[in-house]
Amino acid sequence: MFARLSLAANTTFARAYGREESVSWRLPDSSEHGDATTTIALSAAKTIGKPPREIAETLAADLRGVEGVMKVEVAGAGYVNVWLTSVALVDELDETTKALNKKPASKDPPVIVEYSQPNIAKPLGAHHIVGTVLGQALSNVYEHMGFPVLRWNYIGDWGTQFGKLAVAFEKWGSGKPVLQYTLDELLDLYVKFNAEAENDPSLDSEGREAFRKLEQGDKELRAFWQDVVSVTKSSLADIYERLHVKFDLDLGESFYEDKMESILNEGKKKGVFVEGEEGSLIAQFAPETNLPPYLVQKKDGATLYSTRDLAQMRYRIDTYNPQEILILTDIAQKLHFEQLVATCQLLGWTLPPFENVLFGRMRFADRSMSTRKGNILKLEHVLDEAVSRAREVIRTHRDTIDTRDEDALAEMMGVGSLVYGVLSQNRKQDLVFDWDKMLSFEGNSAPYLMYTHARACSVLRKGEHKGDFTFGKNLPESLSSAERSLIQALLAFPNALEESRKTAMPHILANALFALCQAFNHFYHTEAILKAEAKLKELRLALTALTAQVLRTGSSLLTLVLPDQM
Repeated sequence: MFARLSLAANTTFARAYGREESVSWRLPDSSEHGDATTTIALSAAKTIGKPPREIAETLAADLRGVEGVMKVEVAGAGYVNVWLTSVALVDELDETTKALNKKPASKDPPVIVEYSQPNIAKPLGAHHIVGTVLGQALSNVYEHMGFPVLRWNYIGDWGTQFGKLAVAFEKWGSGKPVLQYTLDELLDLYVKFNAEAENDPSLDSEGREAFRKLEQGDKELRAFWQDVVSVTKSSLADIYERLHVKFDLDLGESFYEDKMESILNEGKKKGVFVEGEEGSLIAQFAPETNLPPYLVQKKDGATLYSTRDLAQMRYRIDTYNPQEILILTDIAQKLHFEQLVATCQLLGWTLPPFENVLFGRMRFADRSMSTRKGNILKLEHVLDEAVSRAREVIRTHRDTIDTRDEDALAEMMGVGSLVYGVLSQNRKQDLVFDWDKMLSFEGNSAPYLMYTHARACSVLRKGEHKGDFTFGKNLPESLSSAERSLIQALLAFPNALEESRKTAMPHILANALFALCQAFNHFYHTEAILKAEAKLKELRLALTALTAQVLRTGSSLLTLVLPDQM
């Protein structure tokens, strides 16, 4: 962005100070401070040995002679603010247009993104939506920017809970085949087991024994387990479809059943895994790490989640040689992944760049989300509630909402509001669920984005415009404040994409789309579009078309679908 300004500024530093300096420009916080700004004078002052203000004045003097520069000012201690001519500013929109196009996937190794991570025999809880849509949005952004992406759903399909469920099925099942059970009925059996086990501790022993037999290959238990997995995956597919979520792989914990022994043997041979309490195996870390021991095998020889994660890391490295691994989990998993990485390092493994992308909890003040007690707040029910509330909002705004398919719009708005309500917030903070905010037509919400997009599409239809946003050179000599603000909001899109990817923070993209909506609505209310004279009408329709396309593209990366009419 602002390549011409960067080249001119670099030339200034070479001429005036005999040194190369890579000068970057960014969009100012407000159009009142110009179209582009740089703080290079502040950062380079110490090295050059001159006051920042003096360096800024030298740079400003040279920039005033650059083609396309309309005005330059030095502000504060050494900020350089530049205003561009209408032609030069509109030319910068080429970067936005380029950013709309999905880049071809490189031939580099993949970026593995692991997210959602449901447990077999349990419905998705409301809290699952956070990691699920965050992971999908990040995968979409990576892929859009040309990275080969491997979307991985790591399913919890192994562990003692299956032994417990098998015991419950045998004791209290209805007699029908597992494949005829619903996921809710399987959950009821699991909950009943835990309730009964509180009064009869021997049930836990039966559950552990059943899982031990499952691990050893008991045919009946294996068949039972496979049917439970099948029922669960069928139920999950419906939820994922509503959320526009897809995966390339759904390999679960069971996949690593035959890959753990070699890891345990390697660890023992290298002295990384040592005997813990009562014959268990643990990895111990240096005192300065402040990490507690990492249990990798129980005293009875059973494996754990940690053992399978080690096997999974080894498998991913050996099979895919990934350029990066992202695993999305809530903050409660932070210690586990710190221990996992530390153990891999003790084993001498060369890890690719790895990030445990942490997110806060989704909080519902009046509901508990404990599977064990049976009062899980199911994601399916929350989605249905969102659609129901969206339908009521549509009916309340009947005088201003125009739709031929109320059900389709309610689904789009309801699910979109829930998803955007997650993605528009900083993932590192807890998300407090707020229906009114998520379904509002004002503020940073999905309905606001949808309504703004529909408004832009309406303008284009009335103007019989085909959606082309190619800007010719037949531009007005000057731009209004609203036009400049809109152009700046459009220019923010490429950087928002890159920052969202680099930081794994999709809310940066969401906030850029919200700011674009604000700028467009101000432009819409301030400037005549269809009734403007020919030159202005052409420019304003092109800006409207580009706005609509940026909203469509950006929203689709966030898994949202926007209506053309609303």
